[in-house]
Amino acid sequence: PKLQAHAEKVFGLVRDSAIQLRAKGEVVLGDTTLSVIHVQKGVIDPHFVVVKEALLKTIKEATGDKWSEELNTAWEVAYDELATAIKKAMN
Repeated sequence: PKLQAHAEKVFGLVRDSAIQLRAKGEVVLGDTTLSVIHVQKGVIDPHFVVVKEALLKTIKEATGDKWSEELNTAWEVAYDELATAIKKAMN
């Protein structure tokens, strides 16, 4: 259940990041506690990579035949921008 809740939150944050990128060309963290929580939990760079791979794999499985390289790139860019914003706020 803890991982499911985290997965749902990550999905929503990445979706929101994609919307921000399209509208403003950048990702701005709306939740200032997000970076604090990541620091408290001891999140480091390799954790972001694992979560990204899991997210992309899950979305690919869920979309089936609709999956494309364009869709992969869009989700990847949105995740990378979100991760960069979180890491920047962690420092």
